[in-house]
Amino acid sequence: MTYNRALVTILLAVVATLSCAAWAQVAAGPGTTPATPSAASTATPADSTVQLQGAPISAAPQAAAASAPDTPAQAAPGETQFADRYPRYKVRPGDAMDITFTFSPEMNQTVAVQPDGFINLKEVGDVRVQDQTTAEVRETVRKAYANTLRDPVITVVLKDFTKPYFIAGGQVLHPGKYELRDSTTVAEAVAVAGGFTSASKHSEVWVYRRLPGDRMEVKRLNMKKMLAKGDLHEDVRLQNGDMLFVPQNTFSKVKDVIVPRPTVAIRP
Repeated sequence: MTYNRALVTILLAVVATLSCAAWAQVAAGPGTTPATPSAASTATPADSTVQLQGAPISAAPQAAAASAPDTPAQAAPGETQFADRYPRYKVRPGDAMDITFTFSPEMNQTVAVQPDGFINLKEVGDVRVQDQTTAEVRETVRKAYANTLRDPVITVVLKDFTKPYFIAGGQVLHPGKYELRDSTTVAEAVAVAGGFTSASKHSEVWVYRRLPGDRMEVKRLNMKKMLAKGDLHEDVRLQNGDMLFVPQNTFSKVKDVIVPRPTVAIRP
């Protein structure tokens, strides 16, 4: 009995000692005992990849995004004119414009764009303005009068202009020249021209657009695929002077060879 009591007393003393040590560590606060570094925290500061749950996550994109200036995205250098959703009207031969000088009313004038794209300005002469917007024409006129007027305030207003148009050709029911209204797309233009013929190649509709400098831009559209899926996100909005062409399909080209025409034999 005396031996058992002694053993119990020793165990209670050990438990009390361990409890006191634990309370002393808590009272000393966190950070007194250095933590054992883990494998995930042994990466050097120069590392740009953080290991999280076994998946490498690069920290460089987040840092680049945080340091990037809040500026609108610029168009890629190779981006085409077909990406313009709301293009501004560009001056063409036959257009007429009122040019007003706020502080020099004696220089006010109405000019017409000649067939070669030039206009004739008072005391300056001929200046080319074809394929320019009204804002660009205003800047062109301001530069033309730089040696005559000091910081002129100029307003350019279209007085008369050629009605926008597009041309539909090839395998449409009614090919021809049509007035371009609002923001007409290629699918809508085909409908205006009467729709596709039975010999049309729906998967290959070509759009031709003339650019400044006597350059031509061409785009091919798969209207068959777009109409079948009901997805017209790639449908191009036409601009003034655009031409769309629907080629003939292969079957219609060879059907006269594959299917012989019926003949009528006349017996005597």
